[in-house]
Amino acid sequence: MQDQTPKDWLEAELQDTLDEDFEIEMEDAVLSQEIARIYRQTHPDQMPRADYFRELLRLQAEMIKLQDWVAHHKEKVVVIFEGRDSAGKGGAIKRITQRLNPRVARVVALPAPSDREKTQWYFQRYVPHLPAGGEIVLFDRSWYNRAGVERVMGFATEDQVQQFFDDVPEFERMLVRSGIRLVKYWFSITDEEQQMRFLMRIHDPLKQWKLSPMDLQSRVRWEDYTKAKEEMFERTNIPEAPWYIVPGNDKKRARLNCMAHLLTMVPYEPVPHEEITLPDRVFNPDYEREVLPPELYVPQRY
Repeated sequence: MQDQTPKDWLEAELQDTLDEDFEIEMEDAVLSQEIARIYRQTHPDQMPRADYFRELLRLQAEMIKLQDWVAHHKEKVVVIFEGRDSAGKGGAIKRITQRLNPRVARVVALPAPSDREKTQWYFQRYVPHLPAGGEIVLFDRSWYNRAGVERVMGFATEDQVQQFFDDVPEFERMLVRSGIRLVKYWFSITDEEQQMRFLMRIHDPLKQWKLSPMDLQSRVRWEDYTKAKEEMFERTNIPEAPWYIVPGNDKKRARLNCMAHLLTMVPYEPVPHEEITLPDRVFNPDYEREVLPPELYVPQRY
């Protein structure tokens, strides 16, 4: 086989990257024909895939610039993602972080609190995950669990909820005063859209793991969650850390709109980079590579 030129190799790498993007976008591929037909009817104005990928890659390139600026200037950024179950928070987070350095940008998605954590100061379990200088932390759900699922499902008393509402504005002001840039997003979808997405998950074996008992209860208690959300906005939408609502019925547009808005919330600029040159490989003519036993290799099945 003829050796590949650098151009051929770069084209192959780019194609591999685009294949990964396409693989991620195949989220809704395993659907019954009936569910797929209904979905197309309820989403007639879908964004052309080529336009979506072109803008996604452009925004992800800007995200890398933002990341470099945060790392260079030792900035601290916290982004909170809240919203209805199946509203698209996870998909947006995945696209934001897809090309970022995990040593700079990390996602925090905490499980249910342990018995010990239930006895702590409420915010205590979240504080260790806050960023140091040069870090971006994205919370896939956050301390606002207390204003949402904990309240609606009865995991927190009404006294605890009211204490949370009294405490959280000052807690967030403290974060901002400490130098943290705090951005809060609420992903919003309609009742009908959530029902459609839950049905898709039921019929998609690759997504059934996403349906928890809490998700199913969110359908039953839609109005309770609506009331809880409205009070949460009223009590916690402070000038230092306002809420930003992302309409989420169209997943692709929601991701792009969220990314574009986040880029406006941080005054990033290009930072200096040292020119990278590939050093020459050290060649030792006396070195002879040992042959490893075949059982150490992964079987070549494909």
